[in-house]
Amino acid sequence: MRILLVDDNQTNLVLLSKLVSRLPDCEAVSFSDPSDVLTEMPKLDFDIAVIDYQMPGYNGVELLREINMFDRYKGKPVVMVTADTDMTTRMACLDAGSIDFLNKPVNPLEFQARMKNLVALVEARNKLADKAEWLRQEVDKATLEIREREEEIIDRLSIAASFKDSETGLHTKRVGEYSDLIAKALGLSPAECSDIRLAAPMHDIGKVGIPDAVLLKKGKLTEQEFASMQTHTLLGCDILRESKSSLLQLAAEIAASHHERWDGQGYPRRLSGADIPIAGRIVAVADNFDALTTARPYKEAWSVGQAVAHIRERAETQFDPACVEAFEKALPDILKVHQSLQDHEIEMVATA
Repeated sequence: MRILLVDDNQTNLVLLSKLVSRLPDCEAVSFSDPSDVLTEMPKLDFDIAVIDYQMPGYNGVELLREINMFDRYKGKPVVMVTADTDMTTRMACLDAGSIDFLNKPVNPLEFQARMKNLVALVEARNKLADKAEWLRQEVDKATLEIREREEEIIDRLSIAASFKDSETGLHTKRVGEYSDLIAKALGLSPAECSDIRLAAPMHDIGKVGIPDAVLLKKGKLTEQEFASMQTHTLLGCDILRESKSSLLQLAAEIAASHHERWDGQGYPRRLSGADIPIAGRIVAVADNFDALTTARPYKEAWSVGQAVAHIRERAETQFDPACVEAFEKALPDILKVHQSLQDHEIEMVATA
C-alpha cells in the first residue's frame, strides 16, 4: 500500500515516513514541496494521501484540488494534517475531498490507527473493484457467447433456406457483405453495420413457405403466382419477429421491407420514403445488384456497368437515393466481394 506524504517540514515528514514504514505492507511516498507532487502527476502512484494544510506555494486544499483534476486520483482517501481547528478551514478541506483530519502535533499512535483503518478501507474497495471487474468480464463473456449462438442460428437458417432454392448459391452471403459495405458508406455505426451484415442473409427466409411449383418455376410467373411469391416477405417476418434476439428481430424487419420501394409502389405494405426501415432500404439495393449480376437458368448475368446504371436510374423511385449514393461509394469494395464469393461458388460447383 503506497501512502503519499506531503509536508514542507522535514522533521514532520521523516516522522510520518517512519510511522508508515511500521505498518504492514505499506510504503511511504514522501514530498516536501507540493509543486513536486504535481510535477510527478499523472504517473505518481499512491493509494492514500496525508497532506499538511499549511504549506508555501500550495496549501493542502489547493494541492488536493489540483490532484483531483486527474481522474485516476478521484476517490482516493485523503487525510489533512492541520493545527487549525477553525470550522471554515475544516469545511474547505472536506469540500476539496478530504475524508479525515489529524491534529498537529501528530500523535504516532493516532496516526497508525487512522492509517490501519484507511488501509483496510482501501483493501476492501480494491476487492470490490476486482469483483466488479470479474463480473463485468463474465457478463461480457456471456454476452459474446449469446451473440455467437445468434450468429450460428442465422447461419444455419440461411443454409436451410438455400436447400429450398439451391440456384441462389452464395446469394445470401453476398447480400450480407454488400449490405455491410453500403451501411458503412452511409455512416452507420460499426455495431449497426455488423448487425445488418449478419441479418441481411435472412431476407428471403420466407421462401421456405412458397410452393415449389412457384419458387422453382423456370418461366415467367403468372399474376397469381407472382402474388404468391410476394408473400415470402410476410412469411419471413412471421418466422423471425417473435424472437427475443435483436438480430433476428432485425432480420424480420429486413425480410418484411426489402421489397418496399422509395416511391411507395413496392410490397407487401406499400411503405414509402423514410417509413421504410433503413436496413430494408440498404438490403433492397444490395439484393437487386446481386440478382442482376448473377446468372440464373432463366437469365444471363448483367454486366456490372448495366447493373449500376439500372440502380442509379431508379434512385428516388425504387431505391433510397442516399443508399444508391452509398452503394456507388462502396462499389470498389463490393466488386472485390462479388469476385471473391463468385470464384468460391465456382469452386464449390466444380468439386461437388
